Amino acid sequence: MNQYHPNKILVLLLLALLSFSCSSDLDFNQVNDIKADPVFIANLTYFDIPANEFIENGTEQNVIFDAQDFDVFRDSFFRKNLRRADFFFEINNTINRSFTVDIRLLDVNDQPVYANRFDVPAFSGTEDLVMQTESFKNTNLDLLKRARRMMFVIRMGAGPALNTTNPGSLKLRSSATAYLVIE
Repeated sequence: MNQYHPNKILVLLLLALLSFSCSSDLDFNQVNDIKADPVFIANLTYFDIPANEFIENGTEQNVIFDAQDFDVFRDSFFRKNLRRADFFFEINNTINRSFTVDIRLLDVNDQPVYANRFDVPAFSGTEDLVMQTESFKNTNLDLLKRARRMMFVIRMGAGPALNTTNPGSLKLRSSATAYLVIE
């Protein structure tokens, strides 16, 4: 008798079982039902203004402003799929004067579409961060999508006179979180 005979029967039985596998029709139309919800986090802007930059020719400058391009919505894909945006702002003042920081988003004609004011207390020896999150959705999101420039207006409050040797600085850090829905 052949000793490989039981192995042949086992192999044939295994092949027979594998031939009865389950299968279904593939539905390639499911690709039309895909929905992705990506979230992007990016730095928005940053500045660090030393106390001596508030002095020009020996005189205090009460107002400093800067405008920078903010044309993140020129891309139609991003503009179409954006559902919400959160802006996070953190201001740290180590100068012994209070400040008011106005942040304005301007449209293509330099008209404000959004404004926010931060009251920053004078430095008192301990860190006192001013933090705020602004959420843009629905109507506010439509205003945000029109923004083309970001402007900062910094006003110094009343307090002891500054000179070129004053320590400290006014720092702003900000980030943006964008929530997209892609269907």
